[in-house]
Amino acid sequence: MSLERVCYDCGRRTDAPVARCDCGEPLWLATGDDSFDWDDVADGPGLGRYGALLPVDAEALDGLATAAGDTPLVRAPELDEFAGARVHVKAEGQQPTGSFKDRGSALGLAAVGEGAAGDVGAVGTVSHGNMAMSTAAFAAAAGVPCTVLVPADIPAERLGIIAQYDPTLLRVDGDYGRLYERSLDLGPDRGVAFLNSDAPLRVEGQKTTAVEVCEAFAPDVPDAAVVPVSSGGHASGAWKALRELRAAGAIDEVPPLYLVQAAACAPIAEAFADGRDEVTPVDGGDTVAYSIANADPPSGTRALRAARDTGGAVLAVDDDAIHDAQRALATAAGLSVESSSATALAAVRRLAEDGDLTASDDVVAVATGTGLKATAGSASVPTVGIDELDERLTDAGERTA
Repeated sequence: MSLERVCYDCGRRTDAPVARCDCGEPLWLATGDDSFDWDDVADGPGLGRYGALLPVDAEALDGLATAAGDTPLVRAPELDEFAGARVHVKAEGQQPTGSFKDRGSALGLAAVGEGAAGDVGAVGTVSHGNMAMSTAAFAAAAGVPCTVLVPADIPAERLGIIAQYDPTLLRVDGDYGRLYERSLDLGPDRGVAFLNSDAPLRVEGQKTTAVEVCEAFAPDVPDAAVVPVSSGGHASGAWKALRELRAAGAIDEVPPLYLVQAAACAPIAEAFADGRDEVTPVDGGDTVAYSIANADPPSGTRALRAARDTGGAVLAVDDDAIHDAQRALATAAGLSVESSSATALAAVRRLAEDGDLTASDDVVAVATGTGLKATAGSASVPTVGIDELDERLTDAGERTA
């Protein structure tokens, strides 16, 4: 696969290892001309099974990366009555650090090792928690310096979980959307590849969730797939995978993608409901689904396009519905998922109630993360302003040189 970046929206192309187009929209890697069918899936563990669809050699996905991906798709008939459809749960909590983020981290670190991210010697990320933990873990396993930037209001218990992998960890005061953009500006000059939520290399890893789902149903596809959405990076990866598989003839039709947000912070769902073509920031409120409470999603418009292009939708569910779904997953199916993941099952139930799904439909609910994470102790983490990042990232580079 080519390392050329292309804008899904305006079509502009570049060979530069950048994350965003001049038009402002996120880039992804151009799809190669090579055909693909299920006979091309290799024997072996992890993402390397889909080497024909990935921008790195399968051999580079070694070590911890062999444990990323290849998660079970659990047929959970115990949930059918609750949901109103035939439920299949994609159990991403079985990744090494307990979330789908490991797919993007594994691919991203392998790409950095192969020089596919440009002239960099370190990685970084901007994250509320799961991606921070994942990037730091895979960087530690690869022996690559890692800088993690978290919002200043991150729950204290999450800091210990991230800190156990010994990254350079900074709490940053200021607007989270601006922090995301600032990291992308500073990264190349500091030799740091920021594997943020919708960076092209992370999206390449995250698209394998949808590839695995399609492989499990091949030669058919599910009647629908429901995915929690925050930044829009995972949804973008799923859309990209479906487009590639359809173009290669590996699937005959594209299943609808239904994306779900927490009602207290739902900029993509609001744009969908309003019939808008672009997602704009909102003033998000508090929600139990903290991990997906992104008021200014960097790939929000791309995710919106994904839902519409596949014939799906974007919806929002409230905290009571999330709690009910989380409890059903645990008590009926024995699956412990974080509250953000439970939004997928809550959305399936809503779609069935609204008549968009029927009791005979096979629906995949992507449970993006485990509910079993525990604190790894406390951590003393400095807090800095966004305008101080230039100096602090230089210091981080000097410490890890």
